[in-house]
Order: sequence, then C-alpha cells, then structure tokens
Amino acid sequence: MEILLDDLTTSFLEVPVGVAFMRILGAVVLSALIGLERESREKPAGLRTHILVSVAACLFVILGQELAALDFGGDAKRVDPLRMIEAVTAGVAFLAAGLIFTSNGTVQNVTTGTSLWLAGAIGLGCGAGQLALAGMAALVVLVVLLLLRQLEKLMGTH
Repeated sequence: MEILLDDLTTSFLEVPVGVAFMRILGAVVLSALIGLERESREKPAGLRTHILVSVAACLFVILGQELAALDFGGDAKRVDPLRMIEAVTAGVAFLAAGLIFTSNGTVQNVTTGTSLWLAGAIGLGCGAGQLALAGMAALVVLVVLLLLRQLEKLMGTH
C-alpha cells in the first residue's frame, strides 16, 4: 500500500506530478496577466475567470494525455487530442459569447470574450507542455490589449 501511495504522489501514468503542477501554474500565471488587464478595465470577465478557464483547459489536456496512456487492450485508443481541443474551444466560446451583448445599438465585451477564448488556448498550450508557446501568445495578447489601446486613443478611434 505504501509503494502505491508513493507512486500516486510522484507521477501519474504519463505526466509526472511535478510537471503537471508546473503546467497548471504556468496556465495560472499567464492567464492572470490577461485577467488583470481585463480587471483593471472593470470588464465582466476578469482575473478569476481568465485563470479558471485557462486552468480548466490545461487540466483537460493533461487528463487527455493520461487517458491516452491507459491500456484499453490491443491497439484500441479512445482519446483523440483534436476532439479535446475542439471541446475546450467550444466550451470557452460558449462562455465568451455569453459576455457579448448589444446595448443602445453598440456591441460590448467582444474583446473580453476574445481574451477569455485566448486564455483557454493558453491553458491548452500549457497543458500540452508548450509553456514557451503559451508565454509568447500571452505576451502578444497583452501587447494587443495594452499598447494597441493607447494607439487607438491617439488615433481617436477608441
């Protein structure tokens, strides 16, 4: 029994516990940066929402990797990574669409809905172990949210 417990605390089937934790932590940190920007603008989806979406997406990928490592007998493989990505994308898109509304003839919260969708993609990247790629995407998102807003103000379009 003791050996079994040691195995559970050090690794899963495919992704070691420490690696899984670092991936989840990466999803938290990267999405928090985006969530903080949205929070500072008092948008409906802020810090916590972006973190939760990203961590959920990350977890789905890690769980998918674990399921893929299970032996279902023979050559049977019951996990398709593309289906998981599609499911996460569809779920987050549903949440993001709920944020977007029309008021007095203007559409509002499109950027926040999109940033939430991107937080999901960043979580997927972290879960797949692509922390550098997820970090680059988060950086680009922050540049778009922060710097382009200033450019829009200078141009008088915002």
